[in-house]
Order: sequence, then C-alpha cells, then structure tokens
Amino acid sequence: MPTPIRLYNTLTRSEELLQPVHSDGIVRIYSCGPTVYNTAHIGNMRAFLFTDILQRTIRSVGGFDVHWVMNITDVDDKIIRDSTVGSAAWPAALGEQTGDAMENMDRFTRYYEQMFVDDIASLGIRPDHFFAMPRATAYVSQMQNMIRGIVKAGYGYVSDGSVYFSVSAFRKHHAYGRLYTIDAENFRDGVRIDADEYERDSVSDFVLWKGQKPGEPAWEFELDGMQLPGRPGWHIECSAMSKELLGLPFDIHTGGVDLRFPHHEDELAQCTACDGTAGHDFTQARLWVHNEFLEVEGRKMSKSLNNFYTVNDLRQRGLDPLDVRFALISAHYRSVLNFTFDGVAAAGKARQRIQNVIWDLVDRAGDVPNGMVPEGVAAALANDLNVPRATAALHEFVASIPNAPTTEQAAQALGQLRAVNDIYALWTFAPRPTLTIPDTVAALAALRWQARNDKNWAEADRLRVELGAIGWQMKDGKDSYTVEPL
Repeated sequence: MPTPIRLYNTLTRSEELLQPVHSDGIVRIYSCGPTVYNTAHIGNMRAFLFTDILQRTIRSVGGFDVHWVMNITDVDDKIIRDSTVGSAAWPAALGEQTGDAMENMDRFTRYYEQMFVDDIASLGIRPDHFFAMPRATAYVSQMQNMIRGIVKAGYGYVSDGSVYFSVSAFRKHHAYGRLYTIDAENFRDGVRIDADEYERDSVSDFVLWKGQKPGEPAWEFELDGMQLPGRPGWHIECSAMSKELLGLPFDIHTGGVDLRFPHHEDELAQCTACDGTAGHDFTQARLWVHNEFLEVEGRKMSKSLNNFYTVNDLRQRGLDPLDVRFALISAHYRSVLNFTFDGVAAAGKARQRIQNVIWDLVDRAGDVPNGMVPEGVAAALANDLNVPRATAALHEFVASIPNAPTTEQAAQALGQLRAVNDIYALWTFAPRPTLTIPDTVAALAALRWQARNDKNWAEADRLRVELGAIGWQMKDGKDSYTVEPL
C-alpha cells in the first residue's frame, strides 16, 4: 500500500501531507534548473539530486505519477556577458563567434546544456523521468503575456524601455515576504533593480523585461502600443514556464535555500499578480521545498579556496559518479551537507557491500522479481524525505537477510532491494560480472596466504595492508581464499 508522504513547506513553516492539487492524481513538480553559462558544480548537483530522490519517493513510496519539470535558463546577464563577441569565457571548442548575438548565445548555451545533461545522467538522474526540460528562450511569448497581465493588474510599469514589477503597488494588496522574511524598513520605494540576481537586502522593484542594449540579443515585444525590444528578466521565466507546463497552482516547487529570495519570492508575487485577486495571496505551488547548502571539507565551496568541484573534476580524480551520488544524498536535505573525499570513499564501500549482497542473491534466486520498499525505508522517506534514517533502515534490512537464504528468501529480498533501487539508483541487478584480478594482486594474495599458513602473522598483516592500499581485500576460508575489490 502507498505510504502518505509529509514534507516541510517553507511557505507555512510546517510539515504538510502531500495531496495532489489536480483531480487526475498526478503530482506536479517544478525545479529551478541550471543557468547554462558554465559547468554546474556539486552544490548545484545536490539540489537536483534532492529533487530526483523526492520525485522517485513520490512514485515508489507514495504511489503517485509525477510530472517533473526542470527548466534550462538559457538567457540571463551572465550568459549574455560570456557569449558576447570577444569574451574570454567563450569556449575554444565552439570555434569562432559570428556577428549574430542571438546565434552566439544559442551555440554557447547548447554547449553547456549538453554538459549538464551528461553530468546528471552520470549521477543517476533519468532523462525519461522529466515531463519536460524547457529552455527559457522557447517560452518568451508566454513570458510576454504574463508581463502584460501584471501591467494590466496595476503591478507593472515601463521605464526607459524596460518593464518593472512594482513591489510597493503589490504590497498594498498582497503579502511580500512569504517565503523569506524581508526587512520592510529597507524597502526602497521607486528604486529599480535591473540585475537578474541581487542581494537579500535589495527589496526594490525588479525587472520583468530588460530593454535591449547595443550588441545584445533581443526579442520584439509590444506592450500597450509601445515597442520594447529586449529580453525577459530571470524571475519571470520560471513563473511563465511553470504556469504553461504544469498549470497554477501545482504541487511542489523545489530549489536551494538561496533561491527563496529574491527568485522564488518574486516568482510567487508575479503569479499572484496575474492569477490572484486583491487581498488574496495566490499560491503558485502548494508546497515549497528547499534544500540546504553544501560545504566542502567543512568550508564554503569557492574557487578562491580551491575546493570548487564539478562532476568532471571528481571523475578525473577517479571517483565513481554513483559513489558521488550516494555521498550527495547522504544528509537530510534540510541540513548542510559537508562533502568530503573520505565521505565519498565511505559511500563507495557501503554501496559495494550492498552490491555484493545483491550479486549473491541473484546467484541464488536467478530472476529478479518486483517487490515493495521495506517498511522501515519507506517510513523514513515518507517522513520529510529522511534519507539518513532510510539508509540506516536499508542497512538493517540487508543485515537481516539470511547468510544462506533459500531461493524463495533470496527472490523476496531481491524484489525489495530492487524497489529501494528505484529510489536510490545505485546498484545493478544483472548477474555478477566476471572478476579480472591483476597479476600483481594475485601474487600479493598468494604470498599473504603462504605467510598465513606459515603463521608469519606480521608478514601476513603487512601484505594485507599492501593489498588494501591498492584497493583489494582477501577473504580467508578454511582451505582457500578469495580476492575482491574493496
């Protein structure tokens, strides 16, 4: 039977039961995706993996179908800056730029978009789990229509060829600061912000549509008889795409805690301005679920500290992306995650131990049946996505499997582990691959076995440590031994 799922809602500051808004019973999720001006780092990846575990839990534990939308921001300040002719950030792999700013921006963003798609696939995020992964530039007309609605409602105005959202006009009828408590005394009436991203103390009018500057890509935009060539602001992109693809309100909006303000607060205000009525605070999404930051080795991740890592950086260090996945989902999503290389190594060993159990069960059972997520794992995940407790329950379940299970016991355990893997996406259920043992490892193992038989315990221990240092271990039996990777 499906398990009811409860999640912490940033909007109400309380845990709430997940109940689909729409009568079709489909849970609709919108995630703020990457801005494709560079390679995404592991802090970004934590946010995407959190939502991946969430949507998988909703499918496997909650029993709901899911429509998951994650946008690709392919136009913003940084993208325009780095795709401009002569920019040092232009990738050499793309060859020469052209004189067409729109073409340059398109080539630039497709290049980094493909890197992102490859990275999340290596971390176990399935492309077929997305209902859509829309590019912002494909929904400019919808953004323009939303801007027209905001202006018509009296919450937007034109200045110097750009369109701004009037926070002061909005605050006369609606709450502003529902997701992040703002300092209203710092509100600067009539002060406008053109940047897509700005500080939390900048409670001012924000840009909906940015008038074209020389050399920038632009779209035509007619508003109340005025011609306003330019491009959309960042906040309006997600409001328009979520409305178009999921309908308002939808069920869950996810993102990092850094997006609560201004991005998500402004999204919420824009949707309220279009779809709410005066005095009624419309809810763009029923549940707003935010993940905490990631640190590296106990410090804030930054290039200046030389602890800024992408997925490719970690691959070049020889790390398995699935071990990285396990490490990145290990902490509760509302806790700061301290990413360490020791933590990745520990995650890899834990993953391999469970993989070995799965291979043993496959050897005994043959087929891998369908099954249900073990009760302890399901209960933990249903309780505000408590992955640490779920993982502990998983280890308890694995430990409860008999050492020499019957075929029926092996099949039942396999079915349950397969159901867990539908969420964790860390293990394979194919037969055990043939193990190739390097000659040097085989030679060290033979020497250690001989030392053990000669009761030369010091030498046997030394050789065991040497084997471990190169990633191998021996399992001693009464009359023989086996060698396997750590």
